[in-house]
Amino acid sequence: MGATRTPRGKWIEEGLRALAAGGPEAVRVESLAQALGVSKGGFYGYFGSRGALLAEMLDTWEREVSEAVIELVESGGGDARARLDRLFTIVASYEEGPVVGVDADLAIRDWARRDEAVAERLRRADSRRMEYLRSLFRAFCADEDDVEVRSLITFSLRIGSHFIAADHGGRSRAEVMGLTRSKAEEGADVVCRRPTRTPRGAVPGAPAPA
Repeated sequence: MGATRTPRGKWIEEGLRALAAGGPEAVRVESLAQALGVSKGGFYGYFGSRGALLAEMLDTWEREVSEAVIELVESGGGDARARLDRLFTIVASYEEGPVVGVDADLAIRDWARRDEAVAERLRRADSRRMEYLRSLFRAFCADEDDVEVRSLITFSLRIGSHFIAADHGGRSRAEVMGLTRSKAEEGADVVCRRPTRTPRGAVPGAPAPA
């Protein structure tokens, strides 16, 4: 009986793990084969070149951080608040994953600074994630400005919190993230009502003309 062939997905996953650890330069066929305990021949049975692997790694990352997460959130049903809560839970559980974990995300963001093709993929993935957040907040928030602010703050926390080394006044980072999660929705039914705009030239508080 012949040796079991290493699945294609294992090469992609190991490539993303190497990317997260050392950037695109760390994604080398020899190193991946060694990490998987196989020969390089198996690699070329799936990929024509290292560049083909890098492209499939980006395909996998883009799909898993956007459409796959959205499908998982939507599969649980519920209203927008329930889905938003589920989104927070799912994203938190992915922090250490080789494909959708924060290390891979940050490595791709760094790579995008030097490669316009990667930057375009990043813009597309981020835009899709923001679009989904807007759809959730919009379900109970009528003011589009507030929808955008809440969506950006929520998404920024997913990425930006990993760059901040500050203490939190005796609170743990997990506690603060939990509080932030609650505040994302708190008072939305009131705060998100469309503000009444004063007509140009009118005096605020003055009675409306008959």
